Amino acid sequence: MNLILNWLTRDGKLLLAARIMRTFGYGFLSIIIAIYLRLLGFDNIQIGLLLGSALVNSVIFTLFASFYADRIGRRRLLIIYASLMSVSGLIFTITDNYFLLILAAFIGTMNVTGSETGAFLTIEQATLPQTIRNKQMMNTAFALYNMVGTFSMSVGILLSGLPSLLQEQIYGLSQIESIKGLFILYTLLGLFVIIIYIMLSRDIEVKQEAKRTIKQTLSPRSKQIVAKLSTLFAVDSFAGGFVIQSVMSLWFFTRFGADLAALSYIFSAANVITALSYIAAAKIADRIGLVNTMVFTHLPSNILLILVAFAPSLQLAVILYLIRMTMSQMDVPTRQSYIVAIVSEDERTAASGLTNVSRNIAQTISPSLFGYIFQSSLSLAAPFVLGGVIKIIYDLALYFNFRNIKPKDELYRKD
Repeated sequence: MNLILNWLTRDGKLLLAARIMRTFGYGFLSIIIAIYLRLLGFDNIQIGLLLGSALVNSVIFTLFASFYADRIGRRRLLIIYASLMSVSGLIFTITDNYFLLILAAFIGTMNVTGSETGAFLTIEQATLPQTIRNKQMMNTAFALYNMVGTFSMSVGILLSGLPSLLQEQIYGLSQIESIKGLFILYTLLGLFVIIIYIMLSRDIEVKQEAKRTIKQTLSPRSKQIVAKLSTLFAVDSFAGGFVIQSVMSLWFFTRFGADLAALSYIFSAANVITALSYIAAAKIADRIGLVNTMVFTHLPSNILLILVAFAPSLQLAVILYLIRMTMSQMDVPTRQSYIVAIVSEDERTAASGLTNVSRNIAQTISPSLFGYIFQSSLSLAAPFVLGGVIKIIYDLALYFNFRNIKPKDELYRKD
C-alpha cells in the first residue's frame, strides 16, 4: 500500500485512516438511528427534529472551522471534534431521554446522511492538497479520499444487521438493547480517531505568513465564486435532505417492511457501488472537466430518484436505487477538487467550509419536512419527486453558471 500511495505523505495516509475509521461508524449509525428512535416510541416529527439537530451541528462546527481552524490549528480542532464524536456515542448508549439525545446529536458531529458533510470534511478537504507530492494526482486524491471512506461506510452499514443476529442468538435480548451495542462501538471509534489525529504533523497547518484576518479570508474574486457556488450547493443539499440515508432507511422500513438485515445489504451494496464510481469520476473529470462531470452524471441520477418513489415492489425499488447510486455521488470528489482548485492555498479552508456550511444549513430543513409529510400521511412519493426536480434545476444552473470557470490545469491541459 505504501508503494501504491508513495505520492501521498504520511499525513495524507493518516487522514485516509481517520476517514476510514469515522465513516465506518457513520455507516451503521445512518441506518439504525431513525429506526432506533422509532423503537423508543418517538414519532416521525420528533425523529426528523433530532436528525435535523445533527445537521445543525454540522452547520455550526463547519462554520467555526471555516474561520478558525487555521488560527486555532487544524490538528487541535480535529482532536476536539473527534472527542465530541465519542461523547455523543456515549450519551446514546446510557440514556433514552429525548432532550439528552437531541443534545448528543447537536454536539456530537454525528453523521446521519450516509455521506459526510460535517466539520471533519472541511478541515481535511483543505489539508489534503498539502499532502500530495504529485499535484497532477489532485483529482485522484479526492476520489481516493471519498472511495476509502465510502467503502468503509459500506462495511459499517453491513454491521447494522448485527442487532437482528444478536436477537436470534441471545434469548431475551430486546431490539433496543441489541442496537445499543453499536453506540458503544461508535464511542470507541471516536477514541481511535483521536489517536490518529494526535499523530498528524505540523505540516498540515497553514504557514504563519499565509494566515489572514477573518475579513481577508477570501479575495474579492474568490468571494464571488464561493458565494455563487454556496447558493447552488445549498439548493442541491436541500433537495438531497429528503433522501439522506437515514430517511431512505426509514422509507424502505415503512413502505416495504424491510428489516435491519435487508437494509444493511441494500445500503452496503449502494455504498460499494458509490465508492467505485469515485474513481470513475476522477478519470472522467481528467478528460471532460470537473463541472461537466458533476452535471452530466448528476442529471440522470435525479431522474432515477423520482422513479424510485413509484416502484411497486421492494425488488424494483432497490434495483432503481442501486442504478441511481452508480452516478449520484460522482459529483462529490469532483466538487471538492473543483473548490480547492479555483482558489489559492490559503483560501482553501474558508472556501471548503463556506460551501459545506451552505449545504449543511439547507439540509437541516428537509428531514423535518420529510417527517411532517410522513406524519401527515401525505404521498410517500412526494419527497422523492420534490427532491429530484429541485436537483435537476440545480444541475442546469450549475452548468450554465460555471461551465466557463475552469481550474488552471484544465485551461492548460493538452489533449
